Amino acid sequence: MIRTFIPIFSLAVFCTSLGAEEKVVRVFVALCDNANQGIAKVNARIGDGDKPADNLYWGCSDGLSRYFQKSAKWKLLKSEKAVSESILERLTFQHRAFGEVTLVAEAYRGSEMKVCLADFFAAVADADTTDTKLVAFIGHNGLMDRPDTKTPEGIGKKDVVVLSCLSDSWFAGRLDHLGANRILMTRSLMYPGAFILHDALEGWLRDESKAKIRDRAARAYAGNQKISVKSGRSIFADLE
Repeated sequence: MIRTFIPIFSLAVFCTSLGAEEKVVRVFVALCDNANQGIAKVNARIGDGDKPADNLYWGCSDGLSRYFQKSAKWKLLKSEKAVSESILERLTFQHRAFGEVTLVAEAYRGSEMKVCLADFFAAVADADTTDTKLVAFIGHNGLMDRPDTKTPEGIGKKDVVVLSCLSDSWFAGRLDHLGANRILMTRSLMYPGAFILHDALEGWLRDESKAKIRDRAARAYAGNQKISVKSGRSIFADLE
């Protein structure tokens, strides 16, 4: 009789992977747009909301596309262009250590902020798509330009990150109405680089407290902006 020996450690890893829950992170990126958003104007090339490849929030070094594709923690699974009139590009990533976790990021045309916000809130409110565990928004705080933006009905119970200026002041009421769990929000003017989400997700994946996730974001922001961690921490709302 031939006996097959499987090390206990290997068997444990195999069983854990079988029982791992699929998790999807959805990220809505409103491309920086000098012409259509109420922002402090940036260089014309990086502020063209119709060109994701060069855009401040997508194609630049701190933009989501460039930053996550260069990350050692994520691998690109799929790239789609011209998804719709509003969505210029969609990227799907898989986490290298947490293989059950995928991240789907969509770049919205800068002039389509209203659509981007509507889709973001709809994803937060969606109680049927149970594999989506976290929903994030990156970009200019479009609610400042469109305070009449309607919030859909629904209790999605999603974890939420909003990286835009003063996001907790403008988004909190709507998110609470949708039953969202605010993981990371801002309380001042800031630069919503993708490095913040990247580092915050590492804490979220490990079920860290909101305080620890905030600290990860603060350290990432401080390193990028060349400021103290204390100053970086002041950018983000205390949600504990």
